Amino acid sequence: MLTKFETKSNRVKGLSFHAKRPWILASLHSGVIQLWDYRMGTLIDRFDEHDGPVRGVHFHMSQPLFVSGGDDYKIKVWNYKLHRCLFTLLGHLDYIRTVQFHHEHPWIVSASDDQTIRIWNWQSRTCISVLTGHNHYVMCASFHPKEDLVVSASLDQTVRVWDIDDILRLSQMNTDLFGGVDAVVKYVLEGHDRGVNWAAFHPTLPLIVSGADDRQVKLWRMNETKAWEVDTLRGHMNNVSCVMFHAKQDFVVSNSEDKSIRVWDVTKRTGLQTFRREHDRFWILAVHPEMNVLAAGHDSGMIVFKLERERPAFAVSGDSLFYAKDRFLRYFDFSSQRETQVIPIRRPGSSSLNQSPRTLSYSPTENAVLICSDVDGGSYELYVVPKDSSARSDSLHEAKKGLGSSAIFVARNRFAVLDKGNNQVLIKNLKNEVVKKSGLPVPTDAVFYAGTGNLLCRSEDRVVIFDLQQRLILGDLQTPFVKYVVWSNDMESVALLSKHTIVITNKKLVHQCTLHETIRVKSGAWDENGVFIYTTLNHVKYCLPNGDSGIIRTLEVPIYITKVSGNTIFCLDRDGKNKTIVIDVTEYVFKLSLLRKRYDHVMSMIRNSQLCGEAMIAYLQQKGFPEVALHFVKDEKTRFNLALESGNIQIAVASAKEIDDKDHWYRLGVEALRQGNAGIVEYAYQRTKNFERLSFLYLVNGNIEKLSKMLKIAEVKNDVMGQFHNALYLGDIQERVKILENAGHLPLAYITA
Repeated sequence: MLTKFETKSNRVKGLSFHAKRPWILASLHSGVIQLWDYRMGTLIDRFDEHDGPVRGVHFHMSQPLFVSGGDDYKIKVWNYKLHRCLFTLLGHLDYIRTVQFHHEHPWIVSASDDQTIRIWNWQSRTCISVLTGHNHYVMCASFHPKEDLVVSASLDQTVRVWDIDDILRLSQMNTDLFGGVDAVVKYVLEGHDRGVNWAAFHPTLPLIVSGADDRQVKLWRMNETKAWEVDTLRGHMNNVSCVMFHAKQDFVVSNSEDKSIRVWDVTKRTGLQTFRREHDRFWILAVHPEMNVLAAGHDSGMIVFKLERERPAFAVSGDSLFYAKDRFLRYFDFSSQRETQVIPIRRPGSSSLNQSPRTLSYSPTENAVLICSDVDGGSYELYVVPKDSSARSDSLHEAKKGLGSSAIFVARNRFAVLDKGNNQVLIKNLKNEVVKKSGLPVPTDAVFYAGTGNLLCRSEDRVVIFDLQQRLILGDLQTPFVKYVVWSNDMESVALLSKHTIVITNKKLVHQCTLHETIRVKSGAWDENGVFIYTTLNHVKYCLPNGDSGIIRTLEVPIYITKVSGNTIFCLDRDGKNKTIVIDVTEYVFKLSLLRKRYDHVMSMIRNSQLCGEAMIAYLQQKGFPEVALHFVKDEKTRFNLALESGNIQIAVASAKEIDDKDHWYRLGVEALRQGNAGIVEYAYQRTKNFERLSFLYLVNGNIEKLSKMLKIAEVKNDVMGQFHNALYLGDIQERVKILENAGHLPLAYITA
């Protein structure tokens, strides 16, 4: 079981996945309904209007609505965009156990302790039918995903299937129904010895699964006329509280008050796996309609989890990709984009989950493939792929097998197998014979390729590159727990991917940069320019050698990058299909050119590409390239600021003319003065009519003729102080005597004279 997200809260009674977004609703025993984003791990909203526990909750398939039912006998319909309850449906006379929207019609079905099931029209806000027949609490009721049926489970020890075809017809005729129409009971399924807590339809097949207080999970099959019990799955030690079919695989998942979740194989009718909690009884399950995730609610919160890994095992070698899919080793050629089935790989009738290949290692010269999986607590299989395609067909090749939690090729015909118990690696040849043993310098739980004859050993909090020949440590680095290792094509750089971090180092593990992501990192590959392209759950991003990163595009579903070539990303999706995604590389190639000071590239990209935007300008400013940023900007104020920053007076003047306000002229004057460009300074001061500064500028320049002009201007403007200053600058004593005399300062005039 792979836990993706956990919450701590009051007891969780109801759960519902959103069909498209990574959201889940959890309704609590305390009366609160929480809306979580399980991908980011954040609480988006909480809705608190019910009195007492809320036992049922359900998202609408397409509208921004959800419905909830609680112990206050109320059904509430909410709009999560408006963050409020739209209306309340009243009618039940006891606790409401479950509520569910119909996938097409504007209906809600609700089950209650008042021994009835009600069907409501949420558009007209009326009850259109009451289904009576159970004679104890009705624990759950749900619509069939395709047909006009409802299944319900009750503590009267029965499961009932109701035909709601008549309600459909009559409600569509829009006749005025007094108290609605009664649905017909199609089948009553008897077989449980105690009260039944849950019943659910199979998404596609005519099957029903039920779980009860007799600790059994029962499978039922139905046809047009009758329904019958097929099998009983035994194993729970206490009441089975909820049970569902998996949306994608032939599993039944059940949980119970015995504090466990069990996974059963429907075809073999056997238990596959059990997950237990220490102290918390489980109450509710939810299966995502589209994706491979489930959720379970227990006494102190909930968990969102997956049953199996979905990442295909693959290895890239030059222009080819080898990967495992559906019990076959497959081969994909990047240049021709053709894929072929190579050889079948054995998969025993596995008795538990997660037996698929985890890692794959390939030796191109010997055409040999090593596949590691978790079978028998960690084992490997060695296949030599036949060269001619005729032998490739379906004849099963006997694999060489062995135990070991991780195995990789370290030379063309040698591979290393990790022996965790003794903390050593066994070097074996292609006949699977041990050639030599080598102790490891750190406690290692996995080994990765690190060039011929070298191993990259991972321990809890660090990685080490170890030379097997000389038994030397070539590099050592403290890192978060590393999940995947991606080498660049020239083997000079390596990216170490953890759950939320990417550490990039050189081949001696000398740290270059670290990136942190809030959303889980999934895969990555190096492009030919030395930029690392990687994916998170919902983005494709890039990382430059200096640690700058950015988003290239968003993703609908997670992908696993196998190779990046030019502006094409080759990747595998979760179904093991090869896909290509074309991306816009302009932004990171531009930043890379700046970083490497390839200004010719930079300029040609500016002329020919669509790069623009605040972020780009801010980036250029921050990195100290205001002169480059100028080429992008149309906004005059920004142009003016960038021009001043890069000292480009011509552009600054042009922008100042466009903007034409005092502050900008003044700043232009200051910059021009700093550069000693007297003409521009004079022009700027003239535009702002800054006469005092102008006079001083002429004094500094020794421009007597213009100073005399300034004196005349001051006379015309009747600015006595200005006249006096200009006369002082000109050294004209006669003029100063005249000015002081006119101003009535006779003693001063006398002294001056």
